[in-house]
Amino acid sequence: MDTKRLDLNLLATLETLLEERNVTRAAARLHLSQPAVSTQLSRLREMFNDPLLIPAHRGMIPTAKALELRAPLRFALDQVRDTLTAHQHFDPAEAKLTVTIACTDYLQAVIGLSIIKELRRQAPSIRVAIRNLEPPRLEAQMACGEVDLALMTPEEAPPTLRARQLYDEVYVLVGRPDHPHISDKMTIEDYVQLEHVVVSLSGGDFSTPVDQVLKTLGYTRNVVLSVASFLFIPEVVAESHLVALVPRRLVAGRTDLKLVEPPPILKGFTVGMVWHERNHGHSAHRWVREQIGNTVSY
Repeated sequence: MDTKRLDLNLLATLETLLEERNVTRAAARLHLSQPAVSTQLSRLREMFNDPLLIPAHRGMIPTAKALELRAPLRFALDQVRDTLTAHQHFDPAEAKLTVTIACTDYLQAVIGLSIIKELRRQAPSIRVAIRNLEPPRLEAQMACGEVDLALMTPEEAPPTLRARQLYDEVYVLVGRPDHPHISDKMTIEDYVQLEHVVVSLSGGDFSTPVDQVLKTLGYTRNVVLSVASFLFIPEVVAESHLVALVPRRLVAGRTDLKLVEPPPILKGFTVGMVWHERNHGHSAHRWVREQIGNTVSY
């Protein structure tokens, strides 16, 4: 390949096509006509001697070569973008940026809205994509640009990623307001006899870190329900005899629940931001992280 005649616009088109997997949507993002993008795709196929994207029932699917190119292509283009923007003043009022944030359903409910409102207030042209956190895939997702920022417990993030603490969270025990067996003076013996709901993000597990701690103390609690989301729990316990441990901010201010301090068997956790080195020096992403930090650090 003659790199002296390399057209960076073609590579930017390939990056967008790999993200959208649809010529029409890619053309809209690139502000080009559909025929122009199709012509560029033909040139890319010739350049890499590979179909790159194959027509499918809905859109297109990438070839093995295209998937192999995706991460290094994104990294190389990000380096170019960073070089061009490093010394430029970032103006949020004029910025056109898409930021993809991964987090759990708990964080989507607790701080997601405040983050979106603040970013939109200061940068009305910004687009925010919220997606579910997938810890095993996070490093790869960030490396290839699928995720720009994760909100999570920093200690659980891959050590190669950068992190900043936002706030500390604690657990409370919740039940319906007239629940006769929960109070701030409960003993562990009282606690384990209750009927518990637990959250299993992977689905179907009835044992959690709480149960592991209890086992070391010689106790087994009565877990009768396992759900895949924290958001389902308040409604379940409000209408039943069940109880659950949940992060305090998730249920703060709810009058249809009884909140009590649980026995001291489980420490709280830290919520923070996690990001990849490729976004660390980017002026727009630095601004986004700063606004989130100012909004939710409490």
